Amino acid sequence: MKQRIRSIFVLMTVCILGVVAFQGYWLYTSYQLHEQQFRRAVRGAFISAVEKQQFNDAQQLFQGETPDGKKRWRFRFREREPDDAAEERLVVNHLRDSIYVRTNGSRINVRVLRQSGNRIFIDTLARKISDRLIVDWMGGHRFDLKKFDSTYRADLRLRDVDVVYQLDTIQLKPELFRKQMETQASPEWPVKTPPMPINPVKNQFLQASFASPAGYILRKMSWPLVGSALLLALTTWCFLYMLSTILRQKKLSEIKNDFINNMTHELKTPIATVSAAVEALQHFGALNDAAKTQAYLGISRNELQRLSDLVEKVLNMAVEEKKELELHREWLNPAELIQEVVENHQLKARSGVSAKSVEIDVSGEPENAPVRADRLHIGNAINNLIDNAINYSPDSVRIQIRSRIDAQGWQLSVQDNGNGIPKAYHEAIFDRFFRVPTGNLHPVKGFGLGLSYVRQVVEKHGGRIEVSSEPGRGSEFVIWIPN
Repeated sequence: MKQRIRSIFVLMTVCILGVVAFQGYWLYTSYQLHEQQFRRAVRGAFISAVEKQQFNDAQQLFQGETPDGKKRWRFRFREREPDDAAEERLVVNHLRDSIYVRTNGSRINVRVLRQSGNRIFIDTLARKISDRLIVDWMGGHRFDLKKFDSTYRADLRLRDVDVVYQLDTIQLKPELFRKQMETQASPEWPVKTPPMPINPVKNQFLQASFASPAGYILRKMSWPLVGSALLLALTTWCFLYMLSTILRQKKLSEIKNDFINNMTHELKTPIATVSAAVEALQHFGALNDAAKTQAYLGISRNELQRLSDLVEKVLNMAVEEKKELELHREWLNPAELIQEVVENHQLKARSGVSAKSVEIDVSGEPENAPVRADRLHIGNAINNLIDNAINYSPDSVRIQIRSRIDAQGWQLSVQDNGNGIPKAYHEAIFDRFFRVPTGNLHPVKGFGLGLSYVRQVVEKHGGRIEVSSEPGRGSEFVIWIPN
């Protein structure tokens, strides 16, 4: 049995560790995937925002307005026409007006012309635009970081990214660009975008640095994390519950075996005694002696009564197993009930039923205070406690019973000078069939039902029972029942 339990424990442990390892690997892979998606998202948004900003700057440059609202000159170029002769014409358009420049040698004539249409001929437009942008970059052009931050934040929001970042403008020579790309990110800002040129003429670049995306990624993975945690918790709980059930069943099996052994011994003793008495009557002439006949018959009657009581206990136990304990509460005087039970035990001690000397000291306050309880079951519980105190004590038994009633309830303590109970068994002694291990010797007969019945009665009254005991120092059982 132990080997099977050990094998089950090892297999279940390996299974749980396997599930934990698999879930951990899956979560780690998912985290890495989310981190890659985050890096792509911030990089794509950064490139898009820079291109939008540069396009807007170029559009303002060629539409004739500066960011501060001032008008800007617009340059338009066209091919020379045959009637231009040796003249070079440069058309500078200020909104609707144009400036027509004619060069002839070293002399320059300037006059303003009104153009009737928007159609012009463009000579190498891309080169001209590039030249104009270069001239603007070489001049006083400034990149609007505030506007870019707004644009970049909007692009990140569209990608569902909400992480703290900072923008840095850096001076970077072309030959150092690759080195800058390979530079390790700082622990404070572990994620960086590639530098984007905002003024290639002056080697000015813009770069965004992000704080650790762990919090953002964990929020994105919240449902998988919660689901994995619940799955692992449920699996572990099921394993522990199954293991505790197996151990409980093992314990019950051991208790059942002990109960069967004790019951067999208890039943064989009166049977053997009666058999011996009958044999004496039949074969040793006891029938011719009236005194011996009465003695043997008395022994047989007592043993048969004992056997009947044992069978009754087993039957009662089976009945109690199937139904709840029913109480019939009534107002009673605890002092009178205790005195009644004590007198029965003192009578047994004086009649010689018990070979031990029993001394019971009873005290209670107040004497006439009533308690609402079931007389039969409370009396049986007190009787079981006193009976255990006598059975598990030396030849000279001293029992102290203290009763106290207040507004909260009734407290009863039964203290003896018996063998005592190890602390490890203080909880187990209230379990059905349990008996404190004494090896192969059983000096006190019984089935381990007395204290289980006492606790059932007390808890049915809404109370509690506690034990205080040490080996060699006796035991004290305290019952408390609320009013």
